[in-house]
Amino acid sequence: MSELHKFLFEGLPVRGVLVRLDADWQEVLRRRAEGAGWPAPVQALMGEMAAAGVLLQSNISFNGALVLQVYGDGPVKLAVAEVRSDLGFRVTAKVDGEVAEDAALDALLNVQGGGRCAITLDPKDKTAGQQPYQGVVPLSGPDGEPLRRLAEVLEHYMRQSEQLDTRLVLAADGRCAAGLLIQRLPVEGVGNLAGREDAPEADESHEAFHRIAMLAATLSTEELLGLDADTLLRRLFWEEPLRRFEPQRGESGPRFACTCSRQRVGQMLVSLGRSEVDEVVEEQGRVEVGCEFCGLRYHFDAVDVGELFTPRIDQAPGSASLN
Repeated sequence: MSELHKFLFEGLPVRGVLVRLDADWQEVLRRRAEGAGWPAPVQALMGEMAAAGVLLQSNISFNGALVLQVYGDGPVKLAVAEVRSDLGFRVTAKVDGEVAEDAALDALLNVQGGGRCAITLDPKDKTAGQQPYQGVVPLSGPDGEPLRRLAEVLEHYMRQSEQLDTRLVLAADGRCAAGLLIQRLPVEGVGNLAGREDAPEADESHEAFHRIAMLAATLSTEELLGLDADTLLRRLFWEEPLRRFEPQRGESGPRFACTCSRQRVGQMLVSLGRSEVDEVVEEQGRVEVGCEFCGLRYHFDAVDVGELFTPRIDQAPGSASLN
């Protein structure tokens, strides 16, 4: 079962989150295998994006969807992970070109230096005129060097856009997608990230974060994907005073969940117009629409299409207004 673990380092301005997606990640791959599937490097990237999206969403108080996107000028044109506030997640990618077996992030998306990473917060219940918040950074470091791992890009994003020191460890294979996030919390008063970096509190905060971040960096891919949460945290931070919270599993934890529906697909077809939809039915006998996220396919024959474009009469007989 997929699970999320939050923890604090007692007496230190540092927090952490650990996520493991197993059966839910396997379900994503099973559905993809029914279609074209993903090349191995793309599959690993999508697993890392799913884990990273869950980590980032779980770390904020936001009623809406967090959408993590990477896009660029390589064979992967776009990769998306969407995580809602209830930790339901879904992922998709558009691949157009040959993918080398050992391709890293720069070879997938940043061949000519045009790759970007965007994080969008899309509120569930928007007020009038409210727009989603979005931050964008290039897939390169401060000196313009291409970054080869998603974790490096997101660390750079958090430091540049959110002013938060962050260490991320991400990994994925055919069984599991997992991630560990370590983040420095702002210190109260003038010693926080928005204030004086030379304050004593800031020095101590930096020292604590970097010590713990160095411990997190020793975590291997095999350990992250293979060890249970208790063993992993004990092995990494056995000298640190951890305060752990109740794990989130099942309905309260991370899980694969797509928001597509037959009704939404029908609304999309209506927006295309009757003549265009009828033309497809005439040529192919029916309209078939596949969800890019979950792989589910929806079919509409001539009768279904007729119902879509027939106005509904919801009023009871005799209840029509005379005005």
